[in-house]
Amino acid sequence: MLLKSYPVFSHEYFMQKALTLAEEAFDQGEIPVGALVVADGKTIIGKGYNQTEKLTDVTAHAEILALSAASQYLGAKYLKDCTLYVTLEPCMMCAGALAWSQVSRIVFAASDEKRGFSLWEPSVLHPKTEVIKGVLANEAGALLKAFFRRLRQ
Repeated sequence: MLLKSYPVFSHEYFMQKALTLAEEAFDQGEIPVGALVVADGKTIIGKGYNQTEKLTDVTAHAEILALSAASQYLGAKYLKDCTLYVTLEPCMMCAGALAWSQVSRIVFAASDEKRGFSLWEPSVLHPKTEVIKGVLANEAGALLKAFFRRLRQ
């Protein structure tokens, strides 16, 4: 995987890159969620999109794949000074993994009103983790709605 370092960009910049990954999931028939991990506000060190169908693995969520790639890149299990950008609010499983990784910040686009961690246990995250929600929420929500509309046809 080729990793690029960027000057410090906005949350919208990196969320747009996560949306591109979500579109890739959409094109492959997966629930369109994309995620990436950025170190020090400028270097993408891990990325992923949902692959639960492709890998026949219920744990192959975008966040888990991005966390694994970032940990391998750093050679460390903790992702301090890193930000996870994800197009949909993490579920409880992913929130637990994010807590264990000690990621510094989570930025998500659309809220998950059925399975999002904040509905069940908002304190599941590491106490020092900052959460920013709603970045490009309309775009992420539209992609999710289009996916489920197509699924029901």
